Amino acid sequence: MTNRNTFSGTQVILGAGGAIGTEIAKALPEFTARIRQVSRNPEKVNPSDEQMSADLLDKEKVRQAVEGATVAYLTVGLKYDIKVWRESWPRIMANVIDACKEQDCRLVFFDNIYMYDPAYLSNLTEETPVNPSSEKGKVRAQLVNMIMNEVKAGNLTALIARSADYYGPNTHNTSVLTETVFKPLRQRKKANWMASVDFKHSYTYTPDAGRATALLGNTENAYNQVWHLPTAPNPLTGKEWIAAIANEIGVQPKYRNVPGFLVRVMGLFDPVMREMVEMMYQYDRDYIFRSDKFEQFFEFTPTPYADGIRATVQTEMELAG
Repeated sequence: MTNRNTFSGTQVILGAGGAIGTEIAKALPEFTARIRQVSRNPEKVNPSDEQMSADLLDKEKVRQAVEGATVAYLTVGLKYDIKVWRESWPRIMANVIDACKEQDCRLVFFDNIYMYDPAYLSNLTEETPVNPSSEKGKVRAQLVNMIMNEVKAGNLTALIARSADYYGPNTHNTSVLTETVFKPLRQRKKANWMASVDFKHSYTYTPDAGRATALLGNTENAYNQVWHLPTAPNPLTGKEWIAAIANEIGVQPKYRNVPGFLVRVMGLFDPVMREMVEMMYQYDRDYIFRSDKFEQFFEFTPTPYADGIRATVQTEMELAG
């Protein structure tokens, strides 16, 4: 049984403006009227939002950002570069943890699945073993350890809100599915799919992720544990994703496979593709993300894939005029 508690005081989004931070901000007015948007160039999502410009690598700025807050949501996205991740992520996390401890502020960390053992990719739950095969996964595991070590020591109240790969409205440059399928099909080009189109692949719908993360942040007995954010069951295969998105846009489901060797070749010229080489394991087998724990605890039904695809295409068409 949930123990809902709308925490008084300000709730702060560290890394505001991104796809997830924006969706959390949309959901938070149900729980608080005091929302602080923090990023290098923050913008309001709700009329009463407070805006604060800050670099999360700056310890004092982070302290100021968290000052007076009761819940902090860490949703920042860094450049997809392992050197940047190794150098910046631990510093950011240390700054945020220290600020939350000082202010007695609860921490909600929006996380991904990179730290999990690839051998369990076809049935991912909160109990999946942590055994990252990628360098980025090792960084993510380090961040979670930093949080949970403080939780176990009784110094911090925090939770991990973990998402599969995601899709949804306004996910340009942050969603692989948006960049490789939605975007090219809208432009009447071929979609791109890494490895094989025959494997199933879960994707979390960003409005669900935002709503669920805000809900977790305002539920007292959700803290000090890991949660998988609500994600529709029975994921589509790559080929089915492409067909469903093409059908909604009204184009032919044309696509090209991008095998591992080609990703490596492209990586010689494209930094993003170079970073994708170590993540190819996510496309050469079924990737099935389960959120039974969240769904049962909160009696929450994830958005079906067909509905999420339809809403995403409709939003993008409206934005395009």
